[in-house]
Amino acid sequence: MKTIDDIRRQLAAGEYELTRHAFRRAVERNISEAEIRQAGRSAEIIEEYADDKYSPSCLLLGYTRRARPLHIQVSYAESDLVHIITLYQPDSEIWYNDRRRR
Repeated sequence: MKTIDDIRRQLAAGEYELTRHAFRRAVERNISEAEIRQAGRSAEIIEEYADDKYSPSCLLLGYTRRARPLHIQVSYAESDLVHIITLYQPDSEIWYNDRRRR
């Protein structure tokens, strides 16, 4: 299984792939590849999903250079690329300090 350091390094280097769902969400939410790399560089795990549908995964919180918060859900599975399941900007109605659900 990948470690958070592995995931950060790969996200920052652009070594990731988006699921079809994640790609659609990135387009809809105007999230660029540069923002994914920036947010991934120092991302922290805020939730873990050990029993996720296909493989264990986690929800990351990272910030872009312009301080835009991004949540990026990634798989822990070993692979050449980080598998991004979904991504979005956290809604303050749902998230407290971008880290905890209200």
